[in-house]
Amino acid sequence: MASRDFPLSDLPEISTARSASADATFVGVAVGPSGAVPRAVGLARRDLERQGFTGKVGQVLVVPSRGRAVAAVGVGDRPDAGSLRDAAAACVRAAGRHSEVVLDLVAAGSRSTADAQAVTEGAVLAAYRYSGLGEPGDRGRVSRVVIVGEGRGVDTGVRRGVATARAAVLARDLANTPPTYLNAPDIADLAVELGEQYGFGVEVFGPHELAEMGCGGLLGVNRGSVVEPRLVKLTWRPRTPRGHVALVGKGVMYDSGGISLKPSDAFHVVMKMDMSGAAAVLSTMTALSDLRCRAAVTGWLVCTDNMPSGSAMKLGDVLTMRNGRTVEVHNTDAEGRLILADGLSLAVEETPDAVIDIATLTGAAMAALGTDIAAVLGTDDALVERLRGAADATGEPVWQMPLERGRYRRLLDSNVADMRNIGGPYAGCITAAIFLSEFVGDTPWAHLDIAGPMMVDADESWRSRGATGFGTRLLIDTVTNW
Repeated sequence: MASRDFPLSDLPEISTARSASADATFVGVAVGPSGAVPRAVGLARRDLERQGFTGKVGQVLVVPSRGRAVAAVGVGDRPDAGSLRDAAAACVRAAGRHSEVVLDLVAAGSRSTADAQAVTEGAVLAAYRYSGLGEPGDRGRVSRVVIVGEGRGVDTGVRRGVATARAAVLARDLANTPPTYLNAPDIADLAVELGEQYGFGVEVFGPHELAEMGCGGLLGVNRGSVVEPRLVKLTWRPRTPRGHVALVGKGVMYDSGGISLKPSDAFHVVMKMDMSGAAAVLSTMTALSDLRCRAAVTGWLVCTDNMPSGSAMKLGDVLTMRNGRTVEVHNTDAEGRLILADGLSLAVEETPDAVIDIATLTGAAMAALGTDIAAVLGTDDALVERLRGAADATGEPVWQMPLERGRYRRLLDSNVADMRNIGGPYAGCITAAIFLSEFVGDTPWAHLDIAGPMMVDADESWRSRGATGFGTRLLIDTVTNW
């Protein structure tokens, strides 16, 4: 796309082989805490143990062997997709400046597809380095990965792993990109490009259309910005759909807090990542064709900056939302729920079987669950269980928080409008979700608050420093297993 002036990351080249070739320079071999040690490692178990290697998940011991490095890679007692994803990531990180890594981690058997997918994901995601806008230089990046294994199951798993990891890498790139280079019109333009590339439909709505549509939440938040907002509708329609799922992503491209300005600290720097929900939804759509998703999926990206200015939304303002409800603004830094409200209203108008929103919404979720786990809340237990199952399968953990509308809805009461946009100092994650629930009617709905796991400060397993792309693989797993 000619207008895009920021880079997107290339994935390592991924291939499969029946065995490690003789000229491979770095080979990772699965070793558990007990049982025979594969001959390729070149050491007996007692020798490994003398060097502190026990076979626990993610442990790597590099052994020089006949001109190449062989790594004993711990996979634990009972290797599963989660442990193999972590093991592959650890091996890729241990490869140092080797450009090619061979991973002999997938055992033959009924789980070979899931295992090969997990190994591929771990390798690709650990190899990720955001190069950004600086000189590429020599970063010692792994550029080729060979997955050892036999059979159609392994090939299928690798293909799936490439699609899911590629989507997560895209989500990371988008969230890591500086806000000057990626604003609401930019992400809308990119969505058009990606739709053409990956086979999904794209419609883009600007300020005039949004005014006609009555999207007062999105337009209200945008009032302080010199950059126009965008609502982007993404559609995936298989020939014979098996259900219809709507995904709504918060896309605050930069969040200053508006008039309720955020404190001047390092957290300002990462507020370019406040569009991680929209990034996850857009990236999810890029995987659906390759994975032959049988559900119809509609994605909604609700995108704007939140900036202070003479025209900015003020405390005490009342906004009229898409569904006609009025909202009194008590804090302009509680803006994500205002734009999501319009997106959710539009989503449920199409009567999907379920709607899922994903957003870096509250610091309260991070305070409760830390930086590894997302909060999930919803009106439908079966939908929440689907998301919990997908979280377990993908290694993107969630924890269900109570919605408690009967207890806490009163905290959103307003004297001048139907409700206000913030509930006070307590139960912030819950009251934010209660606010959103006012815009979904009877449609089964779930909310993912990913404020905690949106980023990491240092490399950690398959999570590379910076934006994590959290939620992308979780959403892909959810809709492809609908």
